[in-house]
Order: sequence, then C-alpha cells, then structure tokens
Amino acid sequence: MSVTYTKQSYPTLEQVHTWLNNYHQAKIRNLESLSGGFWSSAYAYQVGEDALVLRLSDMAEGFAIDKAAMRFERPHLPIPKLLDIGQALGFNFAISQRHYGRFIETTAASEGNKVGEALATLLQALRAVPTSKSDRVVWYDSSEAANISWHTWLLNGLKDNSGDVVSGWRAKLAEQPEINNLFKQCEARIHELLPACPERRDLVHGDLLHQNVLVAEDVGKVTAVFSWKCSAFGDFLYDVAWCTFWSDWHPGIAAANIWQRTMTAPDLTPDDLENAALRHHCYELQIGASHLGWNVWTNNQKDLEAVAYALERTLGKLP
Repeated sequence: MSVTYTKQSYPTLEQVHTWLNNYHQAKIRNLESLSGGFWSSAYAYQVGEDALVLRLSDMAEGFAIDKAAMRFERPHLPIPKLLDIGQALGFNFAISQRHYGRFIETTAASEGNKVGEALATLLQALRAVPTSKSDRVVWYDSSEAANISWHTWLLNGLKDNSGDVVSGWRAKLAEQPEINNLFKQCEARIHELLPACPERRDLVHGDLLHQNVLVAEDVGKVTAVFSWKCSAFGDFLYDVAWCTFWSDWHPGIAAANIWQRTMTAPDLTPDDLENAALRHHCYELQIGASHLGWNVWTNNQKDLEAVAYALERTLGKLP
C-alpha cells in the first residue's frame, strides 16, 4: 500500500510576520520569501542586528538532522548555525543564521575553474571530518534498524518501501516499459559493481546542488552547505558522482572538471582511489536510477525523460 503525500499550503507573508513578531518579541524587518526546496518553504528577515532564516516544513526529521550536522562545521565547510526548532503555523519550523551567496548550480561555464576550486575544497573538507570504521552509515539514527552497511544504503535508494512518504513509484515506473527496463539494467549493473565499492566511512552530503550549496558572488569559496537529511558516512566518491551526473544540467559544474580534480587531490592516496572509476560509475547509476523513481513519483515527465536520457548514456560508459 502506497502513501499519498499532499503538500500543505504555506502561510502568507503577513501570517509569518505576525508569528515572528510574537516569537522574537521584537520588530521584524525586511521579511521576504526565499526559494525553498520540495519539502520546505523559507523566509529571510532581520531582527535587531541579526540576519536570520525561517524554514517551515511538514516534516520534522530534516531540521533535527540539520541541527545534529552542525558538529561537522569547520573551515571550508560552513554550516549555518541552527538556533531553534519547533512547531508553528501548522508546520515544523527551524530558525538559523543567514548565509549569503549564489547557488552553485547557477554558475556559468566561464566560471568553471573557480567552481572547480570551490567544489574541490568543499569535498576535501568533507573528507577531513573525523570518522571511524565503527561509525554508522546512517550517522544520525541510533535505532538498530539503521545499523546498515554502505552497500545496503546504496541499494535502499532503489527500493520502493510502502511505509515511506515517497512510495508507490515502482508501479508507476512499470507503466513506462522503456524507462522501467532502463531502471532494471542499472539495478543489475549496480549489483555487479558493489564488490568494488569499499565500506568507507567518509562524510557524504548526498545532495549537493539543488539549492543546497551557496558560493560567494565571485565564486571564490563556498559560503554555506544546507540540508543534511540525505547525508551518510560512506564513500567520498558518491558526492563526486553527484556533481558529475548532474553536470548536464549545470554548465558551471560541467566545466569544473571535478572528477579530474579528485583524482589528483593531494589528500588522497592510491588506496583511497582503488577502483575509483568503477565506484564512481556505480554511484552515478545509483543516483540516476533513484531519480527515475523520484520524478515518476512527482509526476515530472519532462525531468523523468531527461534523467533517463542521461542515465542511458551513463550506462554505456562502463569503465
């Protein structure tokens, strides 16, 4: 049995303004809507000398994970400080310090070298977060059910679980035989490649791009990394694959040469890069195949076909 998800209507700016006035017991200035993600709505405002962001969502888990992820903050890995979480206006809310910049996917091909430097620095900072082999892949979940391997985490992204909010997509995908067959081919290839994928425990963001990374106006550095709900302790090459798979959509990312930069990164050893091409190929296929499910679930036929096109070309690039 699938779960039907219905997005709630977010409050008006006037309602948000009234709630913020009561919450802060102070005058709210320069309130404006920001572009939000699929699961949330965001509003920037000022109170006193502080520039803040309010996010509203009908899902509480993401905000709790963001709060826990603040412990990863370090030079070159700027994570906005989350000041409070709770419930308001019929939603879950989070208030955090505001960071400024441009979303990295808005960069142009002509900025590719700077984008590459900024991304390479960010990825190195993610790799530098201390972890141990005993750490859980699902680092923010202490339940025994979440005590899984990296391989299982990857395969879970291809499963349609009836109890999940995003469910019922497998049957919908089956209604489009060509794309469904492509999914099956990718699934089979991923299973073949899994033995080449090590049980590493690097910090993986798992959702770079898609309005989750800000860079300075001159693209000189990353100024914020948002939304940690897809993060895990796994193989650092997954985040590299995330950037390369989606590069067809983003000229600045495509011109960043992030794969080549990773292969020559000074912090990586030959052991770190063992079977790198096979691992990278596996992760690109997993990312693309899982997004076939996402796009058919959201009824986004245009993006479904675009992902299928990119995925078919990726499948033909077996290292």
